[in-house]
Amino acid sequence: MKINPMQDEMQNIALEMRSLGRTETSQEVNQDFGTLLSSAIQKVNGLQKTSSDLAVRFDRGDRSLSLSDVMIASNKSSVAFEATVQTRNKLVEAYKELMNMPV
Repeated sequence: MKINPMQDEMQNIALEMRSLGRTETSQEVNQDFGTLLSSAIQKVNGLQKTSSDLAVRFDRGDRSLSLSDVMIASNKSSVAFEATVQTRNKLVEAYKELMNMPV
């Protein structure tokens, strides 16, 4: 069960880069990071939509869903969103540190 898809994705990319053993230009790193961040946000969005859809279906009386299915989807969505917020906070903190460095 993947609770934190963003972290898994980042670890997979890091392993991929190590296995390639090549150095990249800053432009390539920026593109890779942007792509990684975009796909992670899309995955979190997908988890939130799925959770919302399951909750609506359960509220309407769909007998094929159990309360535990809805709660698991909700918790996955919540954990993924919290990870996204924490990642954003770390990025903002790093940006502020860089901007405060003397040149």
